Amino acid sequence: MTLDVPNLKDFDQRLRDEAGEDLADIQTEEPKSKTQIIAIYGKGGIGKSFTLANLSHMMAEQGKRVLLIGCDPKSDTTSLLFGGKACPTIIETSTRKKLAGEEVAIGDVCFKRGGVFAMELGGPEVGRGCGGRGIIHGFELLEKLGFHDWDFDYVLLDFLGDVVCGGFGLPIARDMAQKVILVASNDLQSLYVANNVCSAVEYFRKLGGNVGVAGLVVNKDDASGEAQAFAEAAGIPVLASIPQDDDLRKKSANYQIVGTDASHWGALFAELGDNVAVAPPVRPTPLDQDGLLALFDGSQTGADFVLEPATDADMRGKNAVLRESLEVIYDDA
Repeated sequence: MTLDVPNLKDFDQRLRDEAGEDLADIQTEEPKSKTQIIAIYGKGGIGKSFTLANLSHMMAEQGKRVLLIGCDPKSDTTSLLFGGKACPTIIETSTRKKLAGEEVAIGDVCFKRGGVFAMELGGPEVGRGCGGRGIIHGFELLEKLGFHDWDFDYVLLDFLGDVVCGGFGLPIARDMAQKVILVASNDLQSLYVANNVCSAVEYFRKLGGNVGVAGLVVNKDDASGEAQAFAEAAGIPVLASIPQDDDLRKKSANYQIVGTDASHWGALFAELGDNVAVAPPVRPTPLDQDGLLALFDGSQTGADFVLEPATDADMRGKNAVLRESLEVIYDDA
């Protein structure tokens, strides 16, 4: 019995080639229909998938045609929508079909519930590729499946915000979306991520881009106000404040949809849907680090800390030895 051992040199070179690619270098064309393509960004674990599953479901109830695309390598955007079931990813399915000499069909990767059409791009296995490159490969496959001919009112793209890879910034860098929505909470890390996305939007606007930020969704809102203060400072509106509530937590954990008229939370997501539809893309004003820290009580963040420079003696520690200076000092004449 023999084992196929991958050529490590080939694998190493493939990683080097991949790292050298321009991850934003993908050509797109304008959609033929008046589709709103919206990219949603937020820190991992902040509740983007919860927000999007319920928002998309409510939009469908409102009579809109909605396509939800998960662009997170974790492939968990659609899990709530499909009752916890894993959705076959585009990249995984494409690889399997290619090995079998077959073509990917819509029914292999796109599934529907309550009027929402949904799919997951997926990503490479851990340690075996670049997540951003996986996103670009996924969109290339979508184009082959006819993405620009599809007839939807809204296409919602769920992107991981706390990754600076060019692939994750694709909708902003290449004007693939008309606007961006941020999801954050009243904590420094999620607002740091939201601010980073604002910085990316501003950067590409200076280069001639057209994508703007439509607003902020405050998830797990404990009414402490930091997220609202960030939105005001950045010059973007708050589209909705989803409260920190045990009922929502339990329903989310049990894969229950609350973005429906049958739920007492329905009105909240109906209002969010209305706000998302009409919110214009605006040019944000990113904050610097001190500006972010100023949103919080300094005693909680260490905002009043003063930097103390290290010395050469500090770095050498026990190895620090005083050496006689060779500098020549002249007496005053």
